[in-house]
Amino acid sequence: MATVALVGTFDTKSSEYQFVAQRLRDLGVEVITIDCGVLGEPDFVPQIDRYHVARIAGEDLGRLASAGDRGAAVQAMSRGAAGVVEQLFGEGRLQGAMALGGTGGTSLAAAAFRPLPLGVPKLIVSTAASGDNAPYVGETDLILVPSVVDVAGLNRISTRILGNAAAAMAGMVTAAPVRTPSDDKPLVAASMFGVTTPCVTRAREQLEALGYEVLVFHMTGAGGRTLESLVANGMLAGVLDVTTTELADHLVGGIFDAGPDRLCAAARTGTPAVISVGALDMVNFGPPESVPERFAGRLTYQHNATTTLMRTTPAECRELGTQLAAKVGQSVGSATVFLPLNGISAIAVRDGAFYDPDADQELFEAVRVGLQDSGVDLIELNCDINAVEFADAMVQRLHTAISAIR
Repeated sequence: MATVALVGTFDTKSSEYQFVAQRLRDLGVEVITIDCGVLGEPDFVPQIDRYHVARIAGEDLGRLASAGDRGAAVQAMSRGAAGVVEQLFGEGRLQGAMALGGTGGTSLAAAAFRPLPLGVPKLIVSTAASGDNAPYVGETDLILVPSVVDVAGLNRISTRILGNAAAAMAGMVTAAPVRTPSDDKPLVAASMFGVTTPCVTRAREQLEALGYEVLVFHMTGAGGRTLESLVANGMLAGVLDVTTTELADHLVGGIFDAGPDRLCAAARTGTPAVISVGALDMVNFGPPESVPERFAGRLTYQHNATTTLMRTTPAECRELGTQLAAKVGQSVGSATVFLPLNGISAIAVRDGAFYDPDADQELFEAVRVGLQDSGVDLIELNCDINAVEFADAMVQRLHTAISAIR
């Protein structure tokens, strides 16, 4: 029988959790209740109590309660809940996870649920669901259901919302898995931006013809983080990382920052990777008025009504090349870097808005120097990044690397 972990602060929300637990049982689902409260005992006995959760976090519950620091307590119990959920899932004892609460409860449960693999149902009924969900959801498939009213007692609104959420969770954990004809194909991820679309489109078509299923990610910060998480979870046979533009946003301060770990997962896990410098000619901002004042006078390009691109300088390109080479150079598996010498984006070619051969040369030379003695292959082609021959060469290199270990 399918089992759902119910994770929350039972000292303040006992009646709500008891209602959801009974609703799940009525729908044919087993429940494991995990108490993460700190201030008091719940009105029912959970299967996993708050003392155990605190111990898993390496904390003493009494000390947490007496400290009077709610933020520190939530963080500690989040760690403990994550450890409990991970252990239960690893033992095959749960098929889904659910919680309810305000911002504190949502933050706690989200931290515990995010490590669960993609496809494992995870749902939180939350007062925060109608706002900015990125801090809670991250790069996962976590579902946030608006609570409409506060999660504070049972009434004609809350019982309907909580009951529907429980029914949704029951349906997800009891339904037969969906299979598609591509499930047995090796999975490859590719990174794309508008200015590298022709390259990635051609590459995707060629990879599909070779028998791969291709996941294309748009490099908007979240796209890069999601790609990295899939690599880290061992879900990918290889990575065609054409577009590494998020490195520029991280360095300079753009809006599409994927964080400091971009390009690290494949290097660390040995996942075959073919990497290029696509769209490192630009940093991304919103409308023109959103470009910070410190960049006044820099070359910009209006990509669309909501996106303004700013050309990276030679100095920035040199640093980007150094960082890319340092990250890829740590690869424990097959890795190859491709340089398109005639243009790193659709607008960095000759007569393009961001054509700057000096900046490009700084980028290329930094990559060359950084990869010396690294064991990473470097291939330079006299074409731009969107040329057919560039895409085909990258595809063939990745196919060869994947085939060698399969």
